[in-house]
Amino acid sequence: MRDVALAPAVTPPLTGGLADSVFDRADLDPTLPVLARRAGPPGTGWEEVTAVELRDEVVDLAKGLIAAGISPGHRVALMARTRYEWTVLAHALWAVGAEVVPIHPASARDQVEWILRDAGCVAVVADDEQGVMTVGTVCTRLPRLRHVWQLDAGALADLAERGAIVPYTTVESLRRIVLPDSTAAIVYTSGTSGRPMGCALSHRNLAYPCDTLLAGWAHTAAPPGEQPSVLAFLPLSHVYGIMIMVMCVRGGVLMAHEPEPTGTAFTSALTTFRPTYLYGVPSVFEKLYKTFLRTAQETGRGALFERAAQTAREFATAEERRRLGTGPGPGLELRLQHALYERTVYRRLRAALGGRVVRGTSGGSALDRELCLFFEGIGVFVHDGYGLTESSGGITMQPLGREKSGTVGRPLPGTEIRVADDGEILVRGPSVFQGYISDEQATRVALRGGWLATGDIGRLDGEGYLTITGRKKDVIVTSGGKSVAPALLEQRLRMHPLVHQAVVIGDGRPCVGALITLDPEFLAHWRAALALQGESRETREENALRDELARAVASANSAVSRAESIRVYRVLPEPFAPDNGLLTPSLKLRRDAVVRHYAAEIEAMYQARSRSRPGPPEPAEWDEPDDVFR
Repeated sequence: MRDVALAPAVTPPLTGGLADSVFDRADLDPTLPVLARRAGPPGTGWEEVTAVELRDEVVDLAKGLIAAGISPGHRVALMARTRYEWTVLAHALWAVGAEVVPIHPASARDQVEWILRDAGCVAVVADDEQGVMTVGTVCTRLPRLRHVWQLDAGALADLAERGAIVPYTTVESLRRIVLPDSTAAIVYTSGTSGRPMGCALSHRNLAYPCDTLLAGWAHTAAPPGEQPSVLAFLPLSHVYGIMIMVMCVRGGVLMAHEPEPTGTAFTSALTTFRPTYLYGVPSVFEKLYKTFLRTAQETGRGALFERAAQTAREFATAEERRRLGTGPGPGLELRLQHALYERTVYRRLRAALGGRVVRGTSGGSALDRELCLFFEGIGVFVHDGYGLTESSGGITMQPLGREKSGTVGRPLPGTEIRVADDGEILVRGPSVFQGYISDEQATRVALRGGWLATGDIGRLDGEGYLTITGRKKDVIVTSGGKSVAPALLEQRLRMHPLVHQAVVIGDGRPCVGALITLDPEFLAHWRAALALQGESRETREENALRDELARAVASANSAVSRAESIRVYRVLPEPFAPDNGLLTPSLKLRRDAVVRHYAAEIEAMYQARSRSRPGPPEPAEWDEPDDVFR
């Protein structure tokens, strides 16, 4: 068993609740812009909200909540997209000692009912009429629910008006009795297998990783002399989104909200708001890379982009060796090539991100090392961090000047990490949650002598850098007894431009297989670029696609041993999505649901392979991967 811990960061001790940062900032720097909201439809400018303006909105809304009967300890669900009102509401609720219960607005009715009942919510704030209708279908079975407020119907203005008679001193009295160890939020796990569980997170739990990151890394989040800025677009129903929100408000980082995380709205938000720091999940950075590549190919510069991308990775690799003391750094020829592509390629790529991004963080699952190196090489340091709902988000971060791509960094100061004999990562520190509500047995299983059993498997290197290799419950055991962690294979598959999603399977099977979905945007571009003519176009196109996917599988297999490699795969006709129940609202795979949904296809895939290979289906005989198209 291996332990790693860093000395605690020098951060001021927390004396109250999270809402205090709104009031403290307004007293310290009242004119500082802290939030930004759209002045009109996508493509228009942004309207900045100062610290004192935010405080006044929080106070007015807190008074309205008090007038509506919301008291300390009451739980209020926020079932809304990533929007300005979410941040104001959360801090108003914290100001009166209430607890926030985030729910993704796209959650199914049964899941909404489960969370509202399990948490005992007394009120729900919904985005729109659709959300109100969803709650309305289950509210008769929720005896504690007293209020359903709709943001798009002017609920906040109505609450502020209702609270006009409540004196400011009442808000102050309630805010000052909130203690650091009071519960701030009940955040539900993603529910990738079974019902989601409510994690009770205190004000201290949420504040500690944020304050630690601000103390050690905030100065790197913007060019010197500029105020850091962040575009919030991931769901605030997920702890990652909440952590970013809390960190921005506590650190005086200008934050804008974009409820549409993909497509033209997101692109417009990047280029108009122009953040200095970019955060996301691996799929966001994978999509950005594929968009860069597709755009270059469409303009006839695909070969130039690929050469520039390779130079970026080589340059970043040499720089990494230099800062880790294992190499001299980029040589003269590589520096000259990099300087050339800086003028012709890299600055244009950064312009597509708004032109001001200097750093970024990926979380949620492991980010491919080659992708880390690409972004670093074009001038945007993007590295993995690690955390989970039960740890209030952040557990690790890359040490400044000692960043190591392909790892999630080292534990945050004050946090301890231990890797058990079976590879499971255990965590102890101030951010570890209070427990699962209504489930003492699950809490006892998760918290072992003060250590949080994360369910993730990984390894620590000689310098204390942590590498995540997968989830314990996701490990595949083939019929030959080989244990395979699917995460690395899936990550490598997704790096091919045509691959959108990948699920590696093989439990009880003679070999590892994969279910693949294709990226619709890149597929359309790829088809147009083929320019095939004649009656056999469809057949030739399918053969070309088989060749491309064979290359994707071969690339993934190059990262693992022969026994762990993919030997059979199938291309599916539609992506995994929350709508078909194969992704959680936070876009995590529901592996069990995928296997059940495609049980017939999986069986046919393995049967087809067995028929093509007479005799016992021993793994050693499956030399080359077979593909099966629907």
